[in-house]
Amino acid sequence: MTDQLIFETTPLNAVDRCDRCGAQAYVRAVLLSGGELLFCGHHGKEYAEKLKQVSAKIQDETDKLVDVSSN
Repeated sequence: MTDQLIFETTPLNAVDRCDRCGAQAYVRAVLLSGGELLFCGHHGKEYAEKLKQVSAKIQDETDKLVDVSSN
């Protein structure tokens, strides 16, 4: 089993932290040059366009974030 295959099946969890602010990471960018960057939903969205240019794969789990509105 390759590292890439393992990566693709490994979900982000509470231990994974945003490289920019330290919040829980919901976006993982595997860089074309090697390595990876982790971002919270806010920073993942902020850097999305630039990440697309330099990433081999972007794992986006921001769908785990739910907007809870009070009635």
